[in-house]
Amino acid sequence: MIIGADVGGTFTDVVSVENGVLRTAKLPTSSPQSTAVTDAVRQLSGGETIKALVHGTTVATNALLERRGAHTMLITNRGFEDLLEIGRQDRPSLYDPFDDRPQPLVDRADRFGITPGDPLPDVTAAASVAIVMVEGHVDASAEQHYRELVEAAAPDVSVSLSSRVSPEFREFERLSTTVLNAYLTPPTAGYLADLADELAAGRLVSSVAVMRSSGGLMAIRDAAALPAAVLLSGPAGGAVAAAAVAGELGYRSIISFDMGGTSTDVCLIDDGVIDVSYERSIDGYPCRLPSVGIHTVGAGGGSIAWIDAGGALRVGPHSAGAQPGPASYGKGGRLPTVTDANVVLGRIDPGATLGGSVSIAPNRAVEAMGDLGARLGLPVPEVALGICRIAEEVMAGAARTVSVDQGADPGRAHLMAFGGAGGLHATAVARLLGMAGVIIPRHAGVFSALGLLLAPPRADEASSILVDSSEGLDDVRSRAASLIASTTAEIVSSGHRPTRTELWVDVRYVGQAHEVAVPWNLHQTFDDIIEGFESIHMRRNGFKREGDPIEIVTVRAATFGPSPATIDAFAGPGPEGTSRRYHRTVRSAAGTEVEAVVVPRDELAVGASLVGPAVIEEAEATTFLDVGERCVVAPNGALEVTW
Repeated sequence: MIIGADVGGTFTDVVSVENGVLRTAKLPTSSPQSTAVTDAVRQLSGGETIKALVHGTTVATNALLERRGAHTMLITNRGFEDLLEIGRQDRPSLYDPFDDRPQPLVDRADRFGITPGDPLPDVTAAASVAIVMVEGHVDASAEQHYRELVEAAAPDVSVSLSSRVSPEFREFERLSTTVLNAYLTPPTAGYLADLADELAAGRLVSSVAVMRSSGGLMAIRDAAALPAAVLLSGPAGGAVAAAAVAGELGYRSIISFDMGGTSTDVCLIDDGVIDVSYERSIDGYPCRLPSVGIHTVGAGGGSIAWIDAGGALRVGPHSAGAQPGPASYGKGGRLPTVTDANVVLGRIDPGATLGGSVSIAPNRAVEAMGDLGARLGLPVPEVALGICRIAEEVMAGAARTVSVDQGADPGRAHLMAFGGAGGLHATAVARLLGMAGVIIPRHAGVFSALGLLLAPPRADEASSILVDSSEGLDDVRSRAASLIASTTAEIVSSGHRPTRTELWVDVRYVGQAHEVAVPWNLHQTFDDIIEGFESIHMRRNGFKREGDPIEIVTVRAATFGPSPATIDAFAGPGPEGTSRRYHRTVRSAAGTEVEAVVVPRDELAVGASLVGPAVIEEAEATTFLDVGERCVVAPNGALEVTW
């Protein structure tokens, strides 16, 4: 047996597979997260030792968002102490003077500028130290020297070196990434150690791997030392699973749409390839580690509806979370949420037990909507419809960010919707974007946890270089060979067999400030690199400067091991064939009351079709088909929805 456990803001989703038998569990997320994970593992394993646990965690993300990281000190070159605050001197929003950059994670008094050879500053009061020398990406000796001094003076203090975390040029981004890593190391390492101890005490798991932001797995010890690499741990699993299911169905262009309790994550998968970026901003802090190109918005089932200073109805980004949760959970929550709106509209069964553990209290949802409606001067059903429409517009905006803003046309893509709430809003979002259709995979409510088991072990390395002609290509090949050796060794040391290696080179026109990653192999020529670069540049920016000189500035390598499972392992049993349909009154998007057929998903056989209004229910998720929308069950059990 192997188990994938994905911790979300509201629920912890768990999937196990053993000899082709798939089981799932959905528990409210606990504090600490490890409690729900351990309970779920014990529940699915029957208390016996399982082969492996693959974990998607939000502990690093939450520590950053809530500013609960460690007391961190920075050691850098004299004169560069304020670089963390100066940044690139750009503004987060050009026309919003009140939108400020986030406060530095290291206070000014804790930033020490030195000249190499100076004595070590007093670091004994810190929990973590970031060491970033301006030339650290080409010469790591000074950073390593000061690490040895820190370890001798304060053995319990964790140390992050830029030459290890992000050995690339651009000193500000390297500094920001290293500080992020130092700030997050103590809470992340502490959580992972506690989880490992709990699992070991119960003899529940033989090995634990953690999902990294790039869509691959890393050993738990590596995740503890490099927490900046797991900031998008959970959402990356959903993208991996979405790509696998889309491949089964023959769809080359999709947007994955993961709507959970706290947020919605979207990601472009074009031509079967998940978009992976090598520099992104996490809550305003640049992070130069590879990550799946996910865009997140604060619109989930638990997102709270509120009225702003101008009297307008708003939804999110604040969430009711797992405690107290939406008003309809009956756990003391009084503020109306998207989930409450769906209960009021009849799209969620008022007698349901979500995830097998949370019983719906419909009267609480009506009360919460009534309080908001009284302030807006609107009846309860209109408030509920308004909440859904606003949330859908926010989510459609996120999908535009990963498609239109990247030069991709959503009109030729399908929306792959999952998460506990994804199927309730997928068709509305897709229609706002003019998309080709919607796909609802099987096990949609725990789909990201399933994706964890499909992800391969992965090791990433990068090295900066400057080559502007074919004469320097041998240097690029030599650097790539060194990176391949390093990533291969990392995969082997984590107990896996290397299966393949992929290479990229970061390329730009001479004089450009930003570059793009171009897939490459050791046998390709400089002209091949130019052709690949111009093709990507044309697609993303709408033009190319044919004949203009280019330069290679970074070489990247990723080595992969075998995935814990394949998509075939999740085929599962067919439909039960029993008729358990009934009808329930729901409100359509037009606001009218209609009689919708309610169908258990396990009743729908391959090839079966259904026309809305309809509600399709399964243990962990619900799908709503509005009037005139039609779904057909694909050979792999996914619902293909058109209109």
